Amino acid sequence: MPRKTNDTGTHRTRTTDRRRTLRREVPGTVGLLADAGDFAAMRGYRSFTFDDHRDYLHHVDGLLRSLAAQGIHTTVALFDPDEYVQYCGENGLDPDTAETRARFTAELAGSGTVLPYTGQPIDELVPLLVDEAVRQATWEYATGLLAEVGRCADCGEDIGRASFERATHALERLVAGAGPGHHHFVCSVPTEAQQLVAVLHADTTDDPDTPPRIEGREGLDFVTVLAAGLALGGPGGLVVRTTAEGRGDRVHGWRLDRGRLTALTAAAVFNAYCTDADTGDPVAPESGVEYCPGYEVDAPGPHH
Repeated sequence: MPRKTNDTGTHRTRTTDRRRTLRREVPGTVGLLADAGDFAAMRGYRSFTFDDHRDYLHHVDGLLRSLAAQGIHTTVALFDPDEYVQYCGENGLDPDTAETRARFTAELAGSGTVLPYTGQPIDELVPLLVDEAVRQATWEYATGLLAEVGRCADCGEDIGRASFERATHALERLVAGAGPGHHHFVCSVPTEAQQLVAVLHADTTDDPDTPPRIEGREGLDFVTVLAAGLALGGPGGLVVRTTAEGRGDRVHGWRLDRGRLTALTAAAVFNAYCTDADTGDPVAPESGVEYCPGYEVDAPGPHH
């Protein structure tokens, strides 16, 4: 009998250990109310028991750390109260329950704005999540614009597709023309609904056989926004700031006008960088920064 009891205990221990091991292979998702206004909206539900946003963020931070300590991979999803209400209405669910919030959060993992948790403090994680939401919304809007612009009335070519191809080649020439160093590109395109802004970081060497290193999805996002600017044919701008060892930073600039990416003069780049975008007041130039003309990046010939 004592031997049987010991075998039973050993079996239970092994079962528990295996379940713990398996649990570490099951990812989790935590819905985060990053904005104080979104947090205030959720306080209208009796089942949501937090009453202070900072305290709520503190507890989320503790939860994420606890899950990480258990070896559980966790993604953080941006929880939008408006989308939550719509989701509950479409699925006939009671929004005032923890179970419904958990179900909504689980679905966000596949379709919403998410970031992997890698141990960031909550004060760093929140702006990263918000930036990711803005990036995703910008890409989706720019993609929609390209899909809706239609075909050329003269030749029948899909303008959105042609603009994307032009933007792809333009980015290749932009990076190649910037030379060795770390490059910070910014493309800005105003539209009727919102200002589209895409940022790209690229590192290049003086070895022509070494391809540039571009971070994550930035290349696709940048090309999509630039393509939208080319397709719309309206105003816009593009600048690159290059940092290279042994010399000061260099800034080059271009303007989007009537479907073309046109190089700016050095004086125009200086004026753009040394003017406050909101007030129009002059801003002192940075010490050690060289304001340079843009270089040719858009293929010659007629464009849509």
